[in-house]
Amino acid sequence: MSSPEKRDSDSGHSPSDDEKKVGVEAGGFETLGHGELPPDPDADLSPEERAKIVRIQASIQKVLSTDAAQDRRLLWKLDLRLIPWLCLLYLISFLDRTNIGNARLAGLEKSLHITGGQYNAALTIFFVSYAGAEPLTNVLLKRLRPSVFIPAIMILWGICMTTMGLTHNFQGIMAARFFLGLTEAGLFPGISYYLSCWYRRDEFGIRAAIFFSAAAVSGSFGGLLAAAIENMDGIGGKKGWSWIFILEGLATVLIGIVSFWMVFDFPDEATFLSDADRQRVIRRLKADQQSSAEHEEFRMSYFWASVKDWKTWLYAVIYMGCDSPLYAFSLFLPTIINGLGYKSTRAQLLSVPPYAAAAVLTVTIGYIADRTRQRGLCNMGVSVFGLVGFAMLLSAKSPGVQYAGTFLGALGIYPCIANTITWASNNTEGVYKRGVTLGFVIGWGNLNGIVSSNIYRVKDKPKYRTGHGIVFAYLTLFLLGGSALQYVLLKRENARRRTGKLDHLTIGKTEKEIEELGDIRYASLMETMAPLS
Repeated sequence: MSSPEKRDSDSGHSPSDDEKKVGVEAGGFETLGHGELPPDPDADLSPEERAKIVRIQASIQKVLSTDAAQDRRLLWKLDLRLIPWLCLLYLISFLDRTNIGNARLAGLEKSLHITGGQYNAALTIFFVSYAGAEPLTNVLLKRLRPSVFIPAIMILWGICMTTMGLTHNFQGIMAARFFLGLTEAGLFPGISYYLSCWYRRDEFGIRAAIFFSAAAVSGSFGGLLAAAIENMDGIGGKKGWSWIFILEGLATVLIGIVSFWMVFDFPDEATFLSDADRQRVIRRLKADQQSSAEHEEFRMSYFWASVKDWKTWLYAVIYMGCDSPLYAFSLFLPTIINGLGYKSTRAQLLSVPPYAAAAVLTVTIGYIADRTRQRGLCNMGVSVFGLVGFAMLLSAKSPGVQYAGTFLGALGIYPCIANTITWASNNTEGVYKRGVTLGFVIGWGNLNGIVSSNIYRVKDKPKYRTGHGIVFAYLTLFLLGGSALQYVLLKRENARRRTGKLDHLTIGKTEKEIEELGDIRYASLMETMAPLS
């Protein structure tokens, strides 16, 4: 009988072939003196063999370098073709839904003879139709194709926006706002989902942040534009507030028509890609373990998979914590500044700087979150700015301090929108499941726009303590608290997956069946999508 082979005392494994080759006993590396090298395993190779190894290593390095260069070229091509135009579309969308706040300063309520409560009702009706339609819009986007769906809804909501400038009473503004919400519902969840089907998880966050920063830019641009258009008061027998709606609505229709040529389909059908680039995009997504790389037929099982996933609903709570404050802020910032003692045109202009600061921080957080993959921690850290800002609005008496509070409020809200959507998207796998999940998350958040529309009441001016207090509560309980809870639960989920407690889900299944399990087979936290089997 042969004697048992020596085993490493730490690993319990037999000596490797390399260890035997260089004549080092198991665990023998630990006995080497300081600065002492082990024997060279290639000492017995001839110069020709050594040169061959060097050539092979150089060839491998050249291939890797070429692949990296092709990746950079492809990303640059995608960014130039996709991001600028989509940013423009969202800028227009956010401008059209929030310019009613600018129109209010320009005399909307007085002209239509509506009360503060009726004005809030006009804000509310938008979110009823908007949130109600969102969960299924991504299914329509996938079925109808982005190049048809997105331009079509833009033209429709541009028409609705134009009619808002032609209304003469409360009933007219209510009808226009209802259909505006219905037609706008597909854009934000649609583009968020659309971009997630083009980029790897560690590339998506910064691009989602750049895309969403258009919302903050629209706040800056909207204030400047409203201040200019307001001077058209009386032209054509129309009030200044009417021209705000009419001109911005007509611009939306024109941009919607151009979008038929500027919005592209998903990677497997995009016309601006060569066959080689299309294969590269799909390979990159497959390497990132995304089912988005493949065509997938809709089945109701994908819908129910989203409904039954606890992550869907906790992401919805988190998104609610930043989305409701977002709408409260964007709809009422001109009113809040007006309440500090600044009059119409000056209040419009003073609403610009907080939005500009928020746009810069949104992109910065997107970059940091992509690099660190700590989206939960980013949400928690950024939310503190918002809490401090609204605490200042609640407690300070000086208009200057309160105006500074609006800056911090914007900084604490805007970056979390894009960050939360990216967090949810990166931890949801499957083309249709991801689309449905984003629809639920964004739809639930926007449903809370109903709350946002009714918390800044005329009777509370100029301090608006009720509105500020409710926003503070949303930031504390849902954004900060929800993000902390999701972070802890995902960490616990990952621990279960790393220890193999979910391995039974993949036993006996084919590779295709495992693929169809979606994110169930992955470890989710911080988008570290490691297969369970």
